[in-house]
Amino acid sequence: METTRFKRDAEDKEVTPVQMEGVRRSSRTTLAPKRLRYSPPLPPAAPRRRRKHLKKHNIENKRRKEKEASSTVQNSDTEVTNGEGLSAYELERLENIRQNQAFLSSINLFQASKDLKQSSAKRQPSQKGLPRSLAVLKEVLPPRKSLRLQNKPAEVFPLPPDLRETYVLKQPKKPEGPLPMEPVNMTEGSQLPPEFLQLYSAVSSNEKGVALDLKKYCASLKKMKISEDHVAKVVEQRIFSAAFHPVSTRLLMAAGDKYGKVGLWSVGSNWGDDGVLLFEPHTRPVGCLAFSKAHPAQLLSLSYDGSMRCMDVEKAAFDDVYHIEDGLKTFDFLSHDCSTLVVGDWYGNIAIVDRRTPGTSHKSLHSLDSKVLRCVSVHPLQQQYFAVSESREVNIYDVRLLKKTRNQAVCQLQGHSLSISSCYFSPCTGNRVVTSCLDNFIRIYDTSNLLTEAPLLTSISHDMRTGRWLSKLSAVWDPKQEDCLLVGCLSRPRKVQVFHESGRLLHTFKDAEHLSTVLSVMAFHPTRNAILGGNSSGRLHVFSD
Repeated sequence: METTRFKRDAEDKEVTPVQMEGVRRSSRTTLAPKRLRYSPPLPPAAPRRRRKHLKKHNIENKRRKEKEASSTVQNSDTEVTNGEGLSAYELERLENIRQNQAFLSSINLFQASKDLKQSSAKRQPSQKGLPRSLAVLKEVLPPRKSLRLQNKPAEVFPLPPDLRETYVLKQPKKPEGPLPMEPVNMTEGSQLPPEFLQLYSAVSSNEKGVALDLKKYCASLKKMKISEDHVAKVVEQRIFSAAFHPVSTRLLMAAGDKYGKVGLWSVGSNWGDDGVLLFEPHTRPVGCLAFSKAHPAQLLSLSYDGSMRCMDVEKAAFDDVYHIEDGLKTFDFLSHDCSTLVVGDWYGNIAIVDRRTPGTSHKSLHSLDSKVLRCVSVHPLQQQYFAVSESREVNIYDVRLLKKTRNQAVCQLQGHSLSISSCYFSPCTGNRVVTSCLDNFIRIYDTSNLLTEAPLLTSISHDMRTGRWLSKLSAVWDPKQEDCLLVGCLSRPRKVQVFHESGRLLHTFKDAEHLSTVLSVMAFHPTRNAILGGNSSGRLHVFSD
């Protein structure tokens, strides 16, 4: 036993590590020596250096390296210029740099990068037309504090009995009766320019556009361009409706905005703000605008506030046409002399209005038992028929068969799965009806024979979901061309598209410099090659030849 213990003690002494003198080891990179069972005690460890001295030392090294790097860059710049006193490797490196720069210059990469940065920069909208309204100063309120954290009971506010009535009370209508035609953007008491009065009434009611074959029509579309003079701010807020005046000697347009204002713009004129005159006949969105075909000096406007007025330039006044409490949405002319109208409201009612009778009431009122009514279109030849876009279907009614309630449609246009924003008869024969639906389809129906159900001819896939901040997209016919229609587009780059009734895309209007917004409201000129588009900031864009 003693011999075995002696051998084990001797082995323990032999494997005990020997402390080497003169060698410094880092405690972070090397393992601590093992202390065996019978090894002597380790000497005390060396005191660690303070971290702030190490930090100061590291900062000084970092500054020194940055200084050396900057001097190296300066030396390399000087080497590129003169190339003296360099090694073979450095000379080869400089030669490679020169060759790379020469190659990039040969493919115009630097210029392309510069052009891309300029094109990606935000373009400023056109400054023509109405000046921008000054920003309203917001009231600075005290910071909100939680009543729960203050151990206070919650405040209870009673709801109004009818939200719609409260909204109407906040925005009262204009007083009934004629309103003077005084521009808001001119000094008080100023009269309309004489040139404007002459231009407004200088047109013949028999003037019509000329229909072309499809090849010549596409060629005429390609000639239509936009320039800086053809973009102007016509109203202050989002455009809900727009129309061309039938005069062909000059481009004259009207637009209605969100707060009841109506703007008139003549391209190239000097009156008002760059040819823009602004009026305020209503207080809520102007849902529909139309120039009288029999009397071009008259512009009829309809508003959500329940008022419908006729702007008569010869009288220089806005005359009353029709009044209800609120909720008017759309109208169309029911006779060739534009004396009879069919008017629709938000609550599914159709009113027949005769302008020749005294007063501002309807001749007859008919309920269609629908949740909402968005658009009305009268047949161009058989004007006893009119199409109505209701919640999820389009129906064609006969005025002679209308009752107060439970009206039966003569013809139905089915196949829509979501709400329908518009429906229009083709302008010359009425053999087609185009509908715009939020299910992302533009549909064209055959209405040459008003059967119980009109057959579907074409479905055009098109993004129609504009959201709450843009006016709804609507496909409209070209009054000069029976089988072609125009619609705005949500895709980028911003553009406007013209389709054939077969679904074929005929032409795309786009301009990277002057068209950078969505044009929701579109219209064709009735006699010449021109289109207009209105956006959510109150600007009109015009393409013309």
